[in-house]
Parts: sequence; C-alpha cells; structure tokens
Amino acid sequence: MSEALTPETPEAVLDEAADEAGEEEPIKQRKNGLYPGVSDELAASMKSGWADTELRGLEPIAQAGYTAARRAALSARFPGERLVIPAGNLKTRSNDTEYPFRASVEYAYLTGNLTEDGVLVLEPAAEGHKATIYLLPRSNRENGEFWLSGQGELWVGRRHSLAEAEQLYGIPASDVRELPTALTEATGPVRVVRGYDAAIEAALTDKVTREHDDELRVFLSEARLVKDEFEAGELQKAVDSTVRGFEDVVKVLDKAEATSERFIEGTFFLRARVEGNDIGYGSICASGPHACTLHWVRNDGPVRSGDLLLLDAGVETHTLYTADVTRTLPVNGTFTEIQKKIYDAVYDAQEAGIAAVLPGAKYRDFHDAAQHVLAERLVEWGLLEGPVERVLELGLQRRWTLHGTGHMLGMDVHDCAAARTETYVEGTLEPGMCLTVEPGLYFQADDLTVPEEYRGIGVRIEDDLLVTEDGNRNLSAGLPRRSDEVEAWMASLKG
Repeated sequence: MSEALTPETPEAVLDEAADEAGEEEPIKQRKNGLYPGVSDELAASMKSGWADTELRGLEPIAQAGYTAARRAALSARFPGERLVIPAGNLKTRSNDTEYPFRASVEYAYLTGNLTEDGVLVLEPAAEGHKATIYLLPRSNRENGEFWLSGQGELWVGRRHSLAEAEQLYGIPASDVRELPTALTEATGPVRVVRGYDAAIEAALTDKVTREHDDELRVFLSEARLVKDEFEAGELQKAVDSTVRGFEDVVKVLDKAEATSERFIEGTFFLRARVEGNDIGYGSICASGPHACTLHWVRNDGPVRSGDLLLLDAGVETHTLYTADVTRTLPVNGTFTEIQKKIYDAVYDAQEAGIAAVLPGAKYRDFHDAAQHVLAERLVEWGLLEGPVERVLELGLQRRWTLHGTGHMLGMDVHDCAAARTETYVEGTLEPGMCLTVEPGLYFQADDLTVPEEYRGIGVRIEDDLLVTEDGNRNLSAGLPRRSDEVEAWMASLKG
C-alpha cells in the first residue's frame, strides 16, 4: 500500500490550502514520510495540465423514480419538519486504514447514493418538502487536496461532481462541508436518523429529541416492509448470484477438505465480489459440530468427509440488497442414515413453513407451522415427552431448534428491525414482503440428553420468499432442498 504524500507537506502550505478550501482544519498529515516537502515548482505543476473529466448527459440511476416516491411518502408523514438522513462516515480499522464504507440503509433507500459523508435533507416547503443531497464535491486541484490528502482522488479514486450527482440521483446537490453550520443556524422542528454522523448530530444537539428521532427511524423501517418492483428485482439478483456461489463451493469441497472452512468462505466471497458489492453478512461456513453454532463465522475449522457442511451465505448487490440462503450439505455428497433422518425432519418443517407464507396470513404462522413439525419429530424420536401441544406451550423444542424460523429480508439481512412489534411480528403478510423461512435442528456435541449418534449434527435449510398476490415465490428455488435432490445436484457438479 503506497504511502500518502501528506506527512511532509509544510504547515504553511497546508494552512493556505485549508483557507482556500474554506476548511476549518488543514489537510491531515501522516507522520514519518520520506519527502521533505513540496516545492513551489511541484505545487504549480500539480495544478495544471489536467484534462476536463466532467461527465455530462448522465442518465438517472435505475431506482431514481422509486427513491423519489419513497421521499414523497416520508414528506407526507412528517409535514412541516426538517428531516436529516446521513449516509455515515468512514470508520477506522487500524491507524490510518479504514473499513470499506457502506452507506446507512435509510440514506441509500431514499437516495440511491452510496458514498461516505453524504446527507439527505428534506426542508419544509409550502407544499411538502424540498430535498437536497449534501455530498463532498470533487477533490480540489487548486489547493492540492486531490493529491495531498489521504482521501484525495489520486489516493482513493474519483468521486462525482455535484452536477453529476444531480443528474444521477434527481436531487439538487450541495457541498456537505457547509451543512453543519447551516443546521446549527436552522430553526423549527428537526428530526435526524441517529448513529451515523457525529458532526451532524452535534450540529442539531439542541434541536432534536430522542423520541422524535426514533419515530423517524421506525417509519423508515416500516416503509421497507413491502418491497417495490425494483427491490424485488434486486433481491432476485442477489439470490441468483448466491445460487452460483453455492455451486462454486460444491465444486471445490475437495480443496476445502485439504485446507479448512476458510476455503469455502473465500470461494463464496469471490462470487460476491465479482457479481455484487460484497457479502450481505459474515458467511457461516460451518462444518461438522460447528454447524451447531448458529453464527459460526470464525470459519477456521476442518472440513471432513462424512460430516455435514452448513453454509449460510448471501451476495449483496451493488444497490445493497442481500440474499440470505442456507443449505446443509454432506461433504462427501451422501447423507448418512442419521444425517438424512434429521435433515428430512427439517425439510418437512420448512415445507410446512413455506406453505404458510400467504397474503393475509399472520406473520407468525410460518414459524408456528415449522415448529409444530419439529416438535412432532422430537416427540416421535423419544427426545421429548408429548403431547406436542404441551411441548410447544412450554417451548421445550427450543433446546434443539433454538431460533425463530425467519425474518424480513432486504437492504439489511435482518431487515426492518426498528419496525414496531405490532406491524412486524404481530402483523399480517402482504404482497411484496420478503422473508426467510429457515427452520433448524442442532444437537450439540456435548448434549447428553440425546443419543450419541445425534451429537454434533446441525441442520438448517433457508430460502428467501417473496409474498405474492396468490401465495409466495421462492426466490432461491434454484438450489435443491430435498435430500435426494441435494445428493444428485452435488454429484452433477462434482462430476
């Protein structure tokens, strides 16, 4: 990784640059660099001789019409109030390196923009609101920011000009560096989405309340419960890439056996980066007894023939919609008798859960249906004393089922998390909602209440369901689920 030039830049040059840019602080310096300074001749050279790269006649992003409709709904909900939705800032990983940036869901949902430091502001107007997107403009070439700053475009890449941003997002754009002062001087009621931008929150500290801000976050979370046409298409893209990622993994299971679960993690990650933005969450590549740890993301264990591999992974699209799919696969391609017994029970539970995903059904119905099947099997196998209704009433099956049977899915893997309980868990399914159905059975390696042959076996099957007008559509139907189909699919890929 190259070393930025900023450490040697003289204070006088930096202070002058800061004054020209209207910044409060000089360009940040890095200690212990190799150049003694910037000569006047070099500074002059770097100011000139650059081609005009402004992009003109840009087409709006694909979701621009949808984001406009979302902003209109937000405006209607909070008339007469200033609404501030930040994208967030870069976060330090260590010293002077940062984590890859991911814009806040609320900001991305309302704008389609994904760059750091952006802020969407809806100002009250005579009718509704006037929206402005505040962004960092292109790096300044006059003061040397573009090559002296660690965040200048010669270091981290070109960003869009404000004029380009207006064309892309269909929103008037302004310099975000001017926003904190403007917000400090603002009057009237204000709400802000908290937790993303400390400077913006500081500018509003005497103007906002936690209660009112929470109402804004809740509204934006509930607005995402029903997906529009664009979102449904992005979710299908995410799932389709995820299916190919699972196929990639099956083809290299022999290499994973020779190394570790990390080979599986890396294989899937390659597909996510080639076809999408990233993985939507830390991939769970759990082989053998690790499959009994619900969020096993260390992925540093062995992969052995005869064991099961629980792979829970999802590709995130360039627009930040993620898939969330799980398959439990026999590493050598064939289930043992006990593995198949447990797998088939989970499959039957998932079938019951999927059948319960219907418009007008209660959100809880698919969970209850799946848990009923699992409780029946646990009683059948002599692991629990019936009747089944008693088991469910006391929640006794949870020793081995552990988690809920699904969740909403979208720009967050656990989407709409801030929604009110009465509209989410206690709500009713509607066309356009997208959720996972993912029952599981997990018999811990140290569980002395089950026969030894069960211990260390974990099975989960998860699919992504879009509620339709007359039922549901399984977005991840491209991956086999039934045990015999899984074995045939794996054989075809390995062959």
